[in-house]
Amino acid sequence: MSFVLDPLPYAYDALAPHMSAETLEFHHDKHHAAYVNNANNLIKGTEWEGLPMEQVITGSFGKNPGVFNNVAQIYNHAEFWKYLKPNGGGKVPGKVEKALVEAFGSVDKALEELANAGATQFGSGWAWLQVKDGKVSVAKTPNAENPLVHGASPILTIDVWEHAYYIDYRNLRPKFIKTVIDSLINWEYVEAQYEKAMG
Repeated sequence: MSFVLDPLPYAYDALAPHMSAETLEFHHDKHHAAYVNNANNLIKGTEWEGLPMEQVITGSFGKNPGVFNNVAQIYNHAEFWKYLKPNGGGKVPGKVEKALVEAFGSVDKALEELANAGATQFGSGWAWLQVKDGKVSVAKTPNAENPLVHGASPILTIDVWEHAYYIDYRNLRPKFIKTVIDSLINWEYVEAQYEKAMG
């Protein structure tokens, strides 16, 4: 079983003007595709071949950086695309809203902490909403790292590698993050992932 590059869940220009077709073409067809190709070459004939993606990620973390970095990046990107949608943002669904208020005091505070995590991640990485021990929290991770390797379940991520935003936002990472939160988040998918994480 090898890893595949899933198509985007929408057209390349569907997230414009917030994210351009050019960004999606480069990000998905070049960067994401490269992780898939590299991962398939690296796992061929190894103990990782044929295992589910999550198992490869948690098993290779800290042991095989090449396998981990590429497979985790496939997972991170595949999820990132699903957390976005045309005309996204807006009202947070009830269950997620309740969980965010319980954990942070308000939805605004939760999203402010998420934005701050992304803006302050030094170098490349990701900002996350995650569920651990039944509670929602914010995390930021460097490079390919994700909550799975820390025993948490991701329920939302924002890619803060430069290739995610540089074509459209140049060096304005905080503006990109704010735009994603305000205009692109697919809250229905966040809610589905939250329900899954809560069992």
